[in-house]
Amino acid sequence: MPKIIENIREKLLAEAKRQVSELGYSSMTIRSVATACGVGTGTVYNYFPSKDMLVASFMLEDWMLCIQAISEGATQAESVRDALYCMYQELLKYKEKYTNLFADENAEASYSASSMQRHHLLREQLADPLKIWTRKQDKVDASFLAEFIAENMLTLTMAGKEFEQIAAVLLQLF
Repeated sequence: MPKIIENIREKLLAEAKRQVSELGYSSMTIRSVATACGVGTGTVYNYFPSKDMLVASFMLEDWMLCIQAISEGATQAESVRDALYCMYQELLKYKEKYTNLFADENAEASYSASSMQRHHLLREQLADPLKIWTRKQDKVDASFLAEFIAENMLTLTMAGKEFEQIAAVLLQLF
């Protein structure tokens, strides 16, 4: 009879995340995660078809928390500047959490094939909470403006630009 391990998916994700954070992308393997969790490699493959899917799964969980915080912040913001600052802070936290992974050449090579598709999705997710602010101005299409701002916030925050630099330009659109 197979052994039942409670919350195995969560344990696998937590262990993979720990290993990537402490040892790097290349050192984390399906086998090392399985061994640390006391399961066979086949068990890991039952939940995640590849190392990349394992990494993408824990990153997605954190991204969804980031988007949730941005949405709440944009809704509660008293000004567009406050909404942008909230977005900047949450993106910065996410970037800092995965700095080692983003800088890892092996991880980058693994993810480059689908990065354009993911980037488009990230931009759309970031644009949604901004639409409450872009609808209030009438210079350009609100959806386009939200995506434009989201794209710039994402790109410039990940590039290490300071909020005041970004805000000085983007706030001129309002």
